[in-house]
Amino acid sequence: MKKFTALLLVTLLHGIFPQTALAQDDKTALVPLPSVDDFTRGKDGWAFALGAGIEYETAYEGSDEFGVEVQPAGAIQWRRGDDIFYFAGEALGWRGLRADTWLLEALIGFDEGREENDSDDGRLDGLGDSEEGFELVLEARRAFSNDWRYWLVSRVVTGDNGNLGLFGVGRRFGDKTDGSGSEINVVAVFHDSKYANTGFGITAEQSLASGLAETKVSGGLRSFGINYNYRHNINDNWQIFGEALYEHFSSEVRDSPIARGDYEAEIGIGFIYIF
Repeated sequence: MKKFTALLLVTLLHGIFPQTALAQDDKTALVPLPSVDDFTRGKDGWAFALGAGIEYETAYEGSDEFGVEVQPAGAIQWRRGDDIFYFAGEALGWRGLRADTWLLEALIGFDEGREENDSDDGRLDGLGDSEEGFELVLEARRAFSNDWRYWLVSRVVTGDNGNLGLFGVGRRFGDKTDGSGSEINVVAVFHDSKYANTGFGITAEQSLASGLAETKVSGGLRSFGINYNYRHNINDNWQIFGEALYEHFSSEVRDSPIARGDYEAEIGIGFIYIF
C-alpha cells in the first residue's frame, strides 16, 4: 500500500508523451477511473494486456522492513455492454456499471498468507506460516454524478481467515474518459477478531516458540488509509501506471508485538502492453 520517486517519474513521462495520449480520448472505459483496469477500448468482446510492475513495500503487515518485488500486471477481459468479466493473476471476477453511477464488483482471489521467512531480521521466527486460502471480495462504488469526479466506496473481504470491511471516499483528477489520469481514496478499515488475530495475534504455542507475548486482538477498527492511483496511455498499446498506499494502524493493532511499525506502505510503478 509508497510515493515520491514514482510520482515524479510518472509526472515526467506525462510531460514527454502528451500528444499521443490525446488519441485515447474517444476510447471510453467502463468508468473513467485509473484504479479500474479496462483494456477493451470501449468495445465488446475480448481484450488482452500483459505487463509488469516493481514495488517497494513493507515486508509483511506491521513490519518495519521494506523490500523490492516484481509483480506481473495485465488481464484477460471479456466485455459486453456495461459488464466486464476478467482473469487477472490470482483473481477471477466481474464488474458492472449500473445507472451510470454504480460500479459493482465481485471476485474470487487468493491470499498467499504470511511466511515466517518474510522477515529477514528474524522477527517472525517461531510464529510459523499463516494459511493460504481463497477470498471472496465484494465492492460497490457510488458516484455523486456520472462524470465520476467524487464517489463513495465500500468493500467486504471474506474467507477462511476472517472478514474485513473498508469504507471511504474518492476523488478523480483529469477529464479523460479512457481510464487515464489519477485518483485518490481515503478509507477506514475494519476487521473481525478472526481476521485481526490471523495477522496480529499470537497464540500460546507461538508465544513459547517465538518468545513474544501471547496476544489476542479484538475486532473493530483496523486502520485509516490513503491510496493514490495513476494511469497514462503512452500510445495505443502502451500504458504506464503507478500506485502509492499508506495505512496507519489503530492503537490495538500497534500494541501487538508483530506490529514493529505503526503503518504499512508501498509504492509501485509499471508498464502494460495492450494487444
